[in-house]
Amino acid sequence: MTSTNGGSEDLQAIREGVAAVCARFGDDYWGRCDDEATFPRDFHRAMAEGGWLGVTMPEAYGGAGLGVRAAGTVMHEVARHGGGMAAASSIHINMFGPHPLVVHGTEDQKSRWIPRLVSGEDQVCFGVTEPDAGLDTTNIKTFATKVDGGYSITGRKIWTSTAQVANKILILTRTTRREDCRKPTEGITVFYTDLDRSKVEVKRIPKHGRAAVDSNLTYYDELFVPDDHRIGEEGRGFYYLLDSLNPERILIALEAIGMGEDALDRAARYARERVVFGRPIGQNQAIQHPLAECWAKLEAARLMAERAADLYDSGQPCGAEANGAKLLGARAGYDACLQAVMTHGGMGYAKEYVVERLLREVMINRIAPVSEQMILSFIGERVLGLPKSY
Repeated sequence: MTSTNGGSEDLQAIREGVAAVCARFGDDYWGRCDDEATFPRDFHRAMAEGGWLGVTMPEAYGGAGLGVRAAGTVMHEVARHGGGMAAASSIHINMFGPHPLVVHGTEDQKSRWIPRLVSGEDQVCFGVTEPDAGLDTTNIKTFATKVDGGYSITGRKIWTSTAQVANKILILTRTTRREDCRKPTEGITVFYTDLDRSKVEVKRIPKHGRAAVDSNLTYYDELFVPDDHRIGEEGRGFYYLLDSLNPERILIALEAIGMGEDALDRAARYARERVVFGRPIGQNQAIQHPLAECWAKLEAARLMAERAADLYDSGQPCGAEANGAKLLGARAGYDACLQAVMTHGGMGYAKEYVVERLLREVMINRIAPVSEQMILSFIGERVLGLPKSY
């Protein structure tokens, strides 16, 4: 792809370019990936060849150097072409997952590692969440002990996506015990390193949807990480992680909205074509009105997400808008996918019509990477000035 400045014409060019790649991968392709639980390597490769994995990466390292609005345009378009979260999750981490490396890495680290992410030669997974910590990130127990020449990491992570196929990991660890720190947010360190499977056990988690993109438990048994694989200062990792939280919420919102739009298009088409009692079912207001309401909710959520992206790209605070977009986008996407299944009736339960898969996959966006309850608490405290509830 050629670099653009993120204007409306440029965003339209991004849409058209991404859509052209997505058009090569139809419902049969995504159905096979889901049925066989196989990573969509051909799609990932095609997106890399088109330059779309480097949208947010600096131009100096082969990327396009664009912002969240452009990244959101890519992910929205990817999600609305039938691949759902299988397509989106296969490339999602490239957008802002490596942000700590881009912002806080040394020149040597960036020049060695970013071009390989842009080209698709390297694939990275993200190790943050732990079974006993969940959203309480400061309570992680995975520990990096200082040894000669580097660190030795021992611990476990959960919901590490793409660890079955990744060769790199961006991992968050403690380097100082929480009880020994002045503040719980201190003593956490980020590393970007090789996923050495002789020291890391990767165990796949069977799950409700998005079978094509694996989620895993990962166990670390004295994984050695050289000093020069540490990102930034020791103990500052939690603050580095914050850099990517708002962009991720915006992208998750737009992915859900894209899936909702796809489901809505399929439902409207079926409602036009399906004839019962001598008339298309779409002629009935009981079918029309719920679908029309889904359209309105999807459009409103998209405007919120775009507003959040514009604020982020202009360097303004966007925490409330990003969280609000994630809440509204995920709910609007889910509601549209659910209504699409209901519109299809019994056939909505059949894999042939795809909407059942979209419904299974869009559930992820309501759950991850932050719960609806935490979002509402954030807005209650930070926007409405209410006392902290937890």
